[in-house]
Amino acid sequence: MTGRPDVLAVPDVTVVVAVYNTMPSLTECLESLVGQSIGLGRIEIIAVDDGSTDGSGEELDRFADRFPGTFTVIHQENSGGPARPNNVALAKAAGRYVFFVGSDDYLGPEALERLVAMADASDSDVVLGKMVAVGDRSIPRAVFRSTEANIPLIGSGALYAISNTKMYKRALIEEHDIRYAEDLPVSCDMPFTLEMYVRAKTISVVADYDCYYAVRRGDDSNITYRARFENRLKVCAYALDKLLELAGPGELYDAFAIRLLKVDLAWIFGENFLAMTPERRAECVRATAEFMEDHYGTSFDSMEHRLSVPERLRFRWVFAGQVEELTELVRMDTSGTMPLTVLEDGNAYARYPGFRDSLYALPDSSFKLIGTVVGRLGSGTELQSADWYQDGDGFALDVSVRVPVLGDTDSVYVRLASGSLPTSADKAGARCLDKGQQLPAPVGDFSRTPAPGGEATLITARIPLRREQAKLGLRVSVDAGGRTYEIPVRGKGHPMPLARRWGADDPYRVAARVNPKGRMVISTGPLHPPKKPLGSRLRSLLTGAKRSKRK
Repeated sequence: MTGRPDVLAVPDVTVVVAVYNTMPSLTECLESLVGQSIGLGRIEIIAVDDGSTDGSGEELDRFADRFPGTFTVIHQENSGGPARPNNVALAKAAGRYVFFVGSDDYLGPEALERLVAMADASDSDVVLGKMVAVGDRSIPRAVFRSTEANIPLIGSGALYAISNTKMYKRALIEEHDIRYAEDLPVSCDMPFTLEMYVRAKTISVVADYDCYYAVRRGDDSNITYRARFENRLKVCAYALDKLLELAGPGELYDAFAIRLLKVDLAWIFGENFLAMTPERRAECVRATAEFMEDHYGTSFDSMEHRLSVPERLRFRWVFAGQVEELTELVRMDTSGTMPLTVLEDGNAYARYPGFRDSLYALPDSSFKLIGTVVGRLGSGTELQSADWYQDGDGFALDVSVRVPVLGDTDSVYVRLASGSLPTSADKAGARCLDKGQQLPAPVGDFSRTPAPGGEATLITARIPLRREQAKLGLRVSVDAGGRTYEIPVRGKGHPMPLARRWGADDPYRVAARVNPKGRMVISTGPLHPPKKPLGSRLRSLLTGAKRSKRK
């Protein structure tokens, strides 16, 4: 194709687009590329049509005709995945940097300009641009908390942003001859990005601009979503072996191994697992157990504390070869069913099937809740019923509150109390009371009974109210795991009836409502607010009259 006088001898960025049957999304992708603020003179676009049959190849040719000198379009027979098209494009790339974009995704108008500016300023080998999910697309978020010139691989969230939708220094790619593994049918970008991460001296993040819009197709035709478990296991094994070759055993290897457990392997044992036939489930468990033995072995024992209880148990059942128990766990977890919580000796355990069952001999550590019991309790509180109680000038609120099952009565003490809303509870769902901090006053006798179905506990109490309290937050005080927490009570969104006659000489009102955060709030105050002095009322009237005239 003919060049243009305004095209740099060496483009700043080569944009690589591997294409297979992505119309009509492809058009939006290409429009976002030619509309980049960096200007067409600083980029080249290499698009490889991998045997499309839906008109994608013709759409690429149309853009090449519209923008001569910018597009290079290559047509080839279908290769079965994006690895071959990406390698073909890399062989022709001339830019200082290379950016890979999915052919059904699109970029923000300033994305390339900002990414190049960051790379040039920081001498970056890899630059991540903030991703935005379009549709039900899963994207990394932690790594995009803030714009950074250089981030560490461990602890930054970078290992959870492992797709190739980034900008890479091409000189580093060529120096080490880094290419996509063409024998991987899915996720071939994982080992590619992983090697670039390991070899990079500087990894930067642009988080203050929406750079990359990741689209989930409605028909789930993307090859990643249709992957068989065999292919998932293959790419995980390949990536771990590659990392071991590049960096050896150590903290980075362990961090990436945990990432695979939490993301890629967890994907196998989700709704996809339930959709399999019993025979396929058994095959899946056998294959995963072999993979786990080869790549984790006894090291899993030292890693499992960094996993949630359902994640730990998935792989415990895999190691044990217990397909039915694993299926029940996956069914509970995907449906949001909460198991009973056992509080004992300062620890909390999720009583999933298999807990302390001599038939399986799973360790208690696999069921131990670490830093999650309070959140579970906080999200599980709910007001079931409430009514006003009045006896002369005495006023009280009769309430019934649902909380998750907490364990044996001698392991936890629960009481209902009212008082000022704890401001620190907004962030964690509950406020931990430090030693020596005064607990809310007990509300007298209360009853505690199992809720229907045995999945919760109902606590009822009568809370006396004082007129001078003004505003109260209804909450539960819980002793869990040896610490005491104040947990707000959640409401259903329906305000209670307003009670107006409270006191004879100086009547007060009382009301209960659900605030915007979903908490039950009780407010009290004079039925008739005190009158303003005459001078204040006259000023208000005059101000109102002036406003009316201006209108």
